[in-house]
Amino acid sequence: MTFSSKSKYLFLAFCLLPTFLLFLIFTVYPMLGGLYYSFFEWSGTSANKTFIGLDNYIRLWNDSIIKKAIINDFFFVFVKVIGIMTLALFFAVALTQLKIKEAPFYRIVFFFPNIMSVVVIGILWQFIYDPNMGIVNSLLNQVGLTEWARPWLGDKTWVLPSIAIPAIWAGIGLFMLLIMGGISNVPKSLYEAADIDGASEWQQFWHITVPLVWPQIKTSILYIIITSLNGSFVLVQVMTGGGPGSASEVMGSYLYQRAFEDFQFGYGAAIGVLILVVSLITVLMSQFILKKEKVEY
Repeated sequence: MTFSSKSKYLFLAFCLLPTFLLFLIFTVYPMLGGLYYSFFEWSGTSANKTFIGLDNYIRLWNDSIIKKAIINDFFFVFVKVIGIMTLALFFAVALTQLKIKEAPFYRIVFFFPNIMSVVVIGILWQFIYDPNMGIVNSLLNQVGLTEWARPWLGDKTWVLPSIAIPAIWAGIGLFMLLIMGGISNVPKSLYEAADIDGASEWQQFWHITVPLVWPQIKTSILYIIITSLNGSFVLVQVMTGGGPGSASEVMGSYLYQRAFEDFQFGYGAAIGVLILVVSLITVLMSQFILKKEKVEY
């Protein structure tokens, strides 16, 4: 039985239609709805909405907290990209190039945080950072570094790095496996030829491994950027709620506070539009910066 070209495309359209409808309902419609509500003053619980035009965006422009939140968001983007990619590359190369018998076990260990809920991770690290019973301060006290102990999540200087550490810890495994998949497809003959030519392990990594797994590296970086700008607020909300004194506020947590705690739903919608615009511009710029010709072998 053969299908005509028209029948084939109709069949494909029929198969894609449910996914397309779900995308429209759960992605496009909420985005357009958020844009619509951003032009109103609305509590989110009342049927009464007052059209105020661009007032929410003017307020957004003059809001000092949202400016700090944007800076904090990009702090997480920068630290997570550097931290996760450095460690993911290191462990991926170590578990594929070195003859480690326990490599399958380590893969499971590194990937385990990815199957944990972000809320659980946040609560777990709250206990780790607890100034009285936490592991961090206890270890510092035991090794005689008592002056280094501090309320990590209550210190304006250290709160962002303290949140970034569990964010990096939770993200290593997924990208390590992605890069390992790319490395496993690199022909061993390339490394053997480089070894014969006298190339060091670092030279082999930089001139063979990195160029040939660049598609996986680029995908990982873009994914980290997107999830940082749109998902860091969960960890922040669980661990600090944006505190102390808005020191750890990010755009997502500020949106949650304004829309669902202060019932300023219109203003929260404007913040949501800002998150979309910032994310879109950042991803497009990142794609341009990371643009590189594909290396074939």
